[in-house]
Amino acid sequence: MKSRCLLSTRFERLDLLNLKFLVDVGVGKKVEEYLKKEGFYVKAIRYINPCLNDVEILRIAVSEELMLITMDKDFGELVYNSGKAHTGVLILRLDNATGNEKVEVVKEIISKYADKIKDKFCVFQGGRLRLKIGTHEGTKLR
Repeated sequence: MKSRCLLSTRFERLDLLNLKFLVDVGVGKKVEEYLKKEGFYVKAIRYINPCLNDVEILRIAVSEELMLITMDKDFGELVYNSGKAHTGVLILRLDNATGNEKVEVVKEIISKYADKIKDKFCVFQGGRLRLKIGTHEGTKLR
């Protein structure tokens, strides 16, 4: 219980960062619920239209200034390689992860890097978060 209180206190301070999320279908309901419980603004593709194509999902994220959380690596092609506009993308490369495992990863990313991920293209894979700056530069965060 003590760590939960510490995380909530930290997230309250992070409210100044104004992180808001659009959660893609593959990420799952547990991550959506966790973020909402922590007080973040969350919209879920599952409730908008689970059949939306990736370009339309990005359009929604940009128009509402939401950071997209997804498991779909096609967003890497759209954003990083094709240069589509975005307001932050977090790709979780967590093949076969359970909902609880995804929640733990998101919790760690937000608690450690919330001040660095806003409006950035990020990929979490193999226990590491890669943060892309600009179009071709990158910084590895641990």
